[in-house]
Amino acid sequence: MSSELERTFEPIAIRKTIIPNRVAIAAHETRFANGPVITDALVAYHTERAKGGVGLIILEAATVHPSSTVSNNPACLAAYDDRIIEGYQRLMAAVRPYGTRVFQQLWHGGHHFGPGDGRPPRGVSAVTSPILGVPPVPLEREDIAELVSAYADAARRVVAGGLDGVEIAAAHSYLIQQFLSPMTNTRDDEYGGSLENRARFLVEVLRAVRDAVGPDMAVGVRVGAGAGKGAVREPELSEVANSLVDHGLIDYLNVSQGDFFGPHIAIGGMETKAGYQLPSSGQITASVTRVPRLVTGRFRALDEVEEVLRSGAADIVSMVRAHLAAPDIVEKTRTGRRGEIRPCIGCNQGCLGVISGTDTRTGCVVNPIAGFDDVLSEDQIGRTTNPRKVVVIGGGPAGLEAARTAALRGHEVVLYEAAPRLGGALNFARRAPNLGGIFDVVTWQEAELGRLGVDVRKSSPIDAAGVLRQEADFVIVATGSVPDKSGVLISAPGERVAGVEESHVISSVELLGDDKRELGRTAVVYDDVGHYESVAVVEYLLVRGLDVTVVTRFSSFAPVADRTLRTVPARKRFAESGRRFDVRPNALLTRISPGSCVVHSVDHGETEVAADTVVLLTHRTACDDLSVELRAAGKAVSRVGDALSPRDLQTAIREGHLAGRGIL
Repeated sequence: MSSELERTFEPIAIRKTIIPNRVAIAAHETRFANGPVITDALVAYHTERAKGGVGLIILEAATVHPSSTVSNNPACLAAYDDRIIEGYQRLMAAVRPYGTRVFQQLWHGGHHFGPGDGRPPRGVSAVTSPILGVPPVPLEREDIAELVSAYADAARRVVAGGLDGVEIAAAHSYLIQQFLSPMTNTRDDEYGGSLENRARFLVEVLRAVRDAVGPDMAVGVRVGAGAGKGAVREPELSEVANSLVDHGLIDYLNVSQGDFFGPHIAIGGMETKAGYQLPSSGQITASVTRVPRLVTGRFRALDEVEEVLRSGAADIVSMVRAHLAAPDIVEKTRTGRRGEIRPCIGCNQGCLGVISGTDTRTGCVVNPIAGFDDVLSEDQIGRTTNPRKVVVIGGGPAGLEAARTAALRGHEVVLYEAAPRLGGALNFARRAPNLGGIFDVVTWQEAELGRLGVDVRKSSPIDAAGVLRQEADFVIVATGSVPDKSGVLISAPGERVAGVEESHVISSVELLGDDKRELGRTAVVYDDVGHYESVAVVEYLLVRGLDVTVVTRFSSFAPVADRTLRTVPARKRFAESGRRFDVRPNALLTRISPGSCVVHSVDHGETEVAADTVVLLTHRTACDDLSVELRAAGKAVSRVGDALSPRDLQTAIREGHLAGRGIL
């Protein structure tokens, strides 16, 4: 072990529990749970990360009472049911051999999340949640007492299950933070008003939990400053946390930031830097120094963890998304294999947005195994006893992943890429402001192909005859797709936009691929897809000094990307650009002329909009000619990614992965 990471690999005690290193995975929703049943997928997911060397895993929020379920999903982890004990025991039997410690976060969503069966949520006060938009039923004193007992009963199940600790969720505007925050707590009884009163419920919960788990088990709390006027802030949380330490109620403090009144703060995207929450969380950890302190904030490498530890801002650092991308990040770093670590790109698409259509559960754009660890772990790939020759055509993310997994299987792999560099469409995406990190996955894939001995041939276009001469046993076509500029729109396939042949009408590829293109002063972006591509194009145009109008068939700007919590920060950057940005929702582009466009919207009918440049973001067309020719010649071909059907990065990498590992 290198001395440069000495603090990171130093054990730490939380009460009587020894954490083997200072790297943690904080609680995060996986959607693998099934109520009180710990599924095989959930066990395998955490086992892979324990095997990978993480010191502490805090299991996702487990509801303590049937009146609240995560995401209003009745299948969320349920700690109010005795059946969960067997699952805990099974999980611990799988994880324990690797030395990782496991805590359970206990949770109630308050007014944000009800029982999921149509009944209203329970809240601290009659303050409506921005998530549900349903007025809650305020808790009576007997309800509060029942919930305190529910936390204690859930903690007893954690003990019976053999876990190492309990964490109480008091952040992110869930029930306990709703008590703490004047914004959501308007009570006039002993649970409202002063900070002491607003903290009373948390104190009662912690006392009950401590009595339930006994003197040896670790007990902690997760807190964090909220967003919005009247939210609980760092000084009050510091005071509360120190009081909890004074009374021996907590053994560690987990500090985050953000809530449902500012959710993008809680999970920063690609544009945020490592440790972006420390200006807030660091205020609290600087005040609370007598127990171990845990922080989070888009940490992607152990060097960043070490820096935080040495600064004194924290004693443990969480790396959730980094572990989704690379379950073995700790072990590979410890053994000097940093170059093999698959990077998190901070897109928030698979882990948070769940927008790719590959599954309804949490996953990862760059790691198709995440969430399928029980059936797809790389340990299960295995080496073939019958090596084959595999030809992959196309060096985008899908082709690179296909070549990588085929090589892991032990096959002889040759990859052809027509362009002088690998990466496909990501070579253009990376040129947009705040999107350069998307190319990290390609950099890693290319390095892995070199390590695995794949024959990569750049600047090497190949036709069907050339492929057939290779006499390959398997051919994987990953030739991607091209923008469609036909003028046919998704919401009006029977019509065609007039004027699409004008020279100032371009695709995102043409826009991002030429920084010297003359763009004029105004632009119209027609967004037919709703993904982050629209955000990237708009920001590029604003940085170039243009005023931008987005015309979209959707009712809002980039609604699919909005689920990744990256559009609000982008809109703030738009506002700071000094240029005009406007959105025309529920609208169609009908005619393009030099200098202007005619737009038809539900709200305004036909209007003319100035446009020196028009960027069309419509459906793409698969580059499938090669596979058609090969199939006509009798060659078996596997198409992956956009060559099969233009979609997104997550589906491309997943299909490439499955195609490569599926070659027997």
